[in-house]
Amino acid sequence: MGIYSDYLDQQLSFEELSRQRKLQLQRISELRGRPILAYASDFTKQVPSSIDYSDIVPFSDQVSALYGEDVDIVLETPGGLAEVVEDLVHLLRSKFERVGVIIPGTAKSAGTIFAMAADEILMGTTSALGPIDAQISTQGKTFSADAFLTGLDDIRRGAERDKHLDIALIPILQAISPGEIQHCVNAQAFSRQLVTNWLKEYKFRYWGHHSSSGEPVTEEEKVARAEEIAKELCDHSKWLTHGRSIRIADLRNMRLQITDYTENDELNDAITRYYTLLRMSFETNIYKIYETPTSQIYRSINTGQPPQVPQPLNLPNPLMLDFECPKCKVTSKIQINFDEEFPVPVGVMGFPKDNIFRCPSCGSDSNLLGLRQQLEAQLHRTIV
Repeated sequence: MGIYSDYLDQQLSFEELSRQRKLQLQRISELRGRPILAYASDFTKQVPSSIDYSDIVPFSDQVSALYGEDVDIVLETPGGLAEVVEDLVHLLRSKFERVGVIIPGTAKSAGTIFAMAADEILMGTTSALGPIDAQISTQGKTFSADAFLTGLDDIRRGAERDKHLDIALIPILQAISPGEIQHCVNAQAFSRQLVTNWLKEYKFRYWGHHSSSGEPVTEEEKVARAEEIAKELCDHSKWLTHGRSIRIADLRNMRLQITDYTENDELNDAITRYYTLLRMSFETNIYKIYETPTSQIYRSINTGQPPQVPQPLNLPNPLMLDFECPKCKVTSKIQINFDEEFPVPVGVMGFPKDNIFRCPSCGSDSNLLGLRQQLEAQLHRTIV
């Protein structure tokens, strides 16, 4: 039976659901040997789930209850204001020597900026960061600052090449003020500067020697590596969409060290269980949670009713999944059967019983236990 199905079968009340969630948060804390804070948003509801200035007080309140040299932050967010992330990071860094950021699900945009301020980033098989190109809202529209500036540059180069400006572009350009252009330039520079500075100051501060040569790492090399990673994360032309998922393999290809928590079975189980219970909590009227193992602050939609624990869902069976091998990048189609066995078509692979997927192209093994647990949690069925 899957983790989600197991919790559903227990028919937990909201109070019991919260107690079980906190037990798993405490378990993560004990396994990691440091205090822990969860800062999580549900971005499936039409609510203010992004990181904003209203988060500073409850976040600070929960941090005040934590003591020690190090701290872990469980982060789940669609993104938000980079300026607020800067304030939250300064708050943590004024109190703790080392910060770990655990991402069991999604931390996009400003959430990715937050993660870059950590000494250690912990992710699993299906965890995802996202591009950090600044998002600009004006005249009722939200768009990428990088895409906006790139489009203007394409227009300029086209006009220089053709020796004239397309008349259809004139009203569009007339609607753009110099202030809007500068705002995009500043927003883009601010995000990149935060990431560059934090990578150099925190993520790379214990990077003393090159793994390949054993030679000492210079400050100039740390800055160059940080700038390279920040530039790639901010490159809208590479990621194409602001919602793109950036996974462990992508980050390691940027030469950014990521801890894969699925390699530690007990820690993986604790994080997956906590995340499952967190998502179940968000299937009530709650949309933001700030919590430690002993305290919590909720933001919820005021319905006048107590939170209701979710019930099982009926979903299509079987499910087809495209899995990309982290080593050779070849994509294989995997059939996932829920609750009962179904024949597997030719050219398709069944989900491995032992959770170890062997790539038919390069022969490398991938541990799909985290994927199994998260799919069972999100889809509310047991993989057989």
